[in-house]
Amino acid sequence: MTNTLIVTVLIAYFIVLVAISYVTSRKATNDSFFLGERKSPWYIVSFGMIGASLSGVTFISVPGWVGNESNQFSYMQAVLGYLVGYFIVAYVLLPIYYRLNLTSIYEYLKQRFGFWSYKTGAFFFLVSRIIGASVRLLLVANVLQSILFDDWGIPFEVTVIISVLLIWIYTNKGGIKTIVWTDTLQTAFMLGSVFLTVWFISDALDLSGENGLVNTVSESGYAKVFFFDDFMSNNHFLKHFLGGMFITIGMTGLDQDMMQKNLSCKSIKDAQKNMISMAAILVVVNLIFLVLGVLLYIYAYKNAIDFAKPDLLFSAVALSDGAGQFIGVLFLLGLIAAAYSSADSALTSLTTSFSVDFLNINEKDKQLPIGEGNDVLSENTLQGIDRERTRKMVHIAMSVGIILVVILLKYTTTDSAIGLLMKFAGFTYGPLIGIFFFGILSRRKINDHLVPFLCLISIVATFLLWYFSCGAPGVEKGMPGIFGMYKFGFEIIILNALITFILMILLSAIKKQNV
Repeated sequence: MTNTLIVTVLIAYFIVLVAISYVTSRKATNDSFFLGERKSPWYIVSFGMIGASLSGVTFISVPGWVGNESNQFSYMQAVLGYLVGYFIVAYVLLPIYYRLNLTSIYEYLKQRFGFWSYKTGAFFFLVSRIIGASVRLLLVANVLQSILFDDWGIPFEVTVIISVLLIWIYTNKGGIKTIVWTDTLQTAFMLGSVFLTVWFISDALDLSGENGLVNTVSESGYAKVFFFDDFMSNNHFLKHFLGGMFITIGMTGLDQDMMQKNLSCKSIKDAQKNMISMAAILVVVNLIFLVLGVLLYIYAYKNAIDFAKPDLLFSAVALSDGAGQFIGVLFLLGLIAAAYSSADSALTSLTTSFSVDFLNINEKDKQLPIGEGNDVLSENTLQGIDRERTRKMVHIAMSVGIILVVILLKYTTTDSAIGLLMKFAGFTYGPLIGIFFFGILSRRKINDHLVPFLCLISIVATFLLWYFSCGAPGVEKGMPGIFGMYKFGFEIIILNALITFILMILLSAIKKQNV
């Protein structure tokens, strides 16, 4: 695949996105940017959210996941947990958000507990989403760097700046109103890329008759789904399933990015239809990604294609001489679509959360009484301009923040993207789950000003328990940790949420004694 073709595909792709942005952002206001005026069709939101949920991490890292003997198709255990988590989000959390008519979902914490709980929830979202978006962009920037920008002598830092700048260009005006439609296009590109790649790789491997796709995958040695034999290992079914369920509750139900799209639907029923239909499709799509991984490994070994690590398997095969330019174009389109459908909505939701939760822009949006003279109207107009300017400055600041975190991660981490993302999710979304569900499941009052310290204690305790467990950095390889040979997997988020929940109970007990 030539550099000229790569650049042509990139330019054409972003011209389409900018065109969609132009059409959807005309007469845009803060209400358009934050909630799309609550007029988004649920089926459009649902389809677009598939791409945002999968992201570039799924597109690249999940196919590479299957090559490890202890992984194989074990990721499907977590996907089944995701499915249960989506039902909890749809029928427990969404009704609360719609009943309270929220713009930022963390406003619930303000109404339930108070100022400091509210700010703590919003802060953890900001940290979580900045890190999550940065991990996703890091993966894509690494691939673009290796297939294009290294040849041109362009530094990695410049690649990251260009990537984020392109997102900023088509989201800075329309926000969620634009993203609902650009994500729909990008999801179509991503799914089309994956399905067509499976088709063409299968054809290249001559998978027909007795050597059909299903038989090849099932006999490959990569396709074991359920792991029940060793509870101590990090891939046991319960760890993946329960961890996946809690990860969905945290990374979707308690995430402003994902919920902002649901809140742009016309009604709670539409939002629930969106959530459940998306969940069902995601089960099938994740299975296809794992099947693709098997085919990529078989093709790579058959054609002696080298790749430095599992995350680079897909790009190594797609851009190899034998694969042909069409598969290369499919890969590039799918990669960009998967990465940007997640990153653009992350940037918008970060802007929304900081503007609403920390700058109180909704309070400023309350209209002044309209008098008889032009002076009051002029003041309203000036305030509207000031609110728009504030939101745009926040949008720029969040873009710069993501750029800096991506560069930092580039030089400080070596983990696979999917593993890195799940690890960060366990530490940052755990307290959110603990606080929210304490508020939902109990009527107890708490000392609100102590909540930030409580969450910090929970994270530190969870980190120490993980760090000194078997297989973690604090324990010599192969040696037992503080829990013997027990290895933490996706369930680290459950531990964190549980510690936070217990601390909230203790805090409420202290409050009750003092009353």
